[in-house]
Amino acid sequence: MEKDPDSHDISKDSLEKILTQLECHFTWMLLKDDVDPDELEERILEQICFLQFRSKVRNYNLLAYVKYLNGKREEALESLQKAKEAAEEEYPGDIEKNSLVTWGNYAWLYCHMDRPPEAETYVKRVESVCKQHQSDSPYKMTLPEIYCEKGWAFLKFGIKYYEKAKESFEKALQEEPENPKFNAGYAITVYRLEEYYERRSPAAGSSLEPLKRAVTLNPDNAFVMPLLALKLQETHKAKEGEKYIEEALSKHPYDPYVLRYAAMFYRKKGNVEKLLLCLTKALELTSNSSFLHHQMGLCYRAQSFEMKRTKGKYQSGKKMEEMIRLIIFHFQKAVDHKPKFFYLQKAEETFQNILVKKKLTCVEKQEYHWWYGHFQKSNKKIRIGKRKISQGQGDAKCFSVHGFIAQLDGKKQEAIKYYEQALELDPGNEEYLIAILNLKLSL
Repeated sequence: MEKDPDSHDISKDSLEKILTQLECHFTWMLLKDDVDPDELEERILEQICFLQFRSKVRNYNLLAYVKYLNGKREEALESLQKAKEAAEEEYPGDIEKNSLVTWGNYAWLYCHMDRPPEAETYVKRVESVCKQHQSDSPYKMTLPEIYCEKGWAFLKFGIKYYEKAKESFEKALQEEPENPKFNAGYAITVYRLEEYYERRSPAAGSSLEPLKRAVTLNPDNAFVMPLLALKLQETHKAKEGEKYIEEALSKHPYDPYVLRYAAMFYRKKGNVEKLLLCLTKALELTSNSSFLHHQMGLCYRAQSFEMKRTKGKYQSGKKMEEMIRLIIFHFQKAVDHKPKFFYLQKAEETFQNILVKKKLTCVEKQEYHWWYGHFQKSNKKIRIGKRKISQGQGDAKCFSVHGFIAQLDGKKQEAIKYYEQALELDPGNEEYLIAILNLKLSL
């Protein structure tokens, strides 16, 4: 029952100081600028729908915070109400301790909505539980469950927060080293750190043992098993990895997360038939997934390269044209659904390092040009090579990056012009040809 809105005992200044002591999403410094809130909202809803093993309390709490970031405060309250209801199902024996984050979020949200009496009500609920359990602080408790929830929140907000996520899961594991959920969170975080930072050789495989441990503790975890399969594949144990992929698919045949990682496995293996099957099924379930559209684009791109390699008198020009259209369609969908598809935090130095790698394909280079152009436009707001171009010294790369910037601004004719200039300087470059075709088809 809510407190009478006409009476409250805590002054506004004291309430604001207390709020900063609460353990909740509002105090974990999760910044709106580091995510696309609309895309994250959609992703959380997908997980609530499909990942039944994930805590709904945790997901509804995070959803409430993301809705708050999106300016949807009433909807945020609705999500917190769902978190409260989910706590009754998930933690019937200990609802209060497992509701501290929810109550903290309520207090902050009501304060932001200029409703201090309701905020005070939830502050006092937190205070009561802390007092009951003799916590060192009147407004927070050191609980492994809270470290776990914190870790997942950090993980959702992207690579900038991965180290913090790892620290949070480590703290949770110090309290309960055998907890399957804590082990899963830790293993996934270590895998993500390896995947994006590439600090060590895949053969080193530091995430391999944590992933194995997580799967052993919970063989039904639909999220961890496919990651273990991918890690085994990276460490030259593909046969063992495929067993885990097949087991995950048999246990969770309609889980889009299992399907998407299975697709990654089969793409790396070169099994196009199974790859397309997994991607098609997953897209039927989550049609707005930028990840899946990107993977589908990569699949059709690989097929187009194979068609060119085996080109003969029976090869159809129309078939190749349709293949290119599919590549363009899916890559465009990936960009449309997630403008920040490539992680901007890697910045200019990382981009330059990636670009000089000889192993990158033309389309991969095109994708990185998109990332770099978006980074320069949105984060640094500088003009790439503008002086060189004005002085007639621009190279193909300068023109192609400007083409992407123009494309992002919706200036399609200008983008075509830049790409054509890039093509003049680098005739036969496939990434520029595909970009021009993409733009002309969209006019």
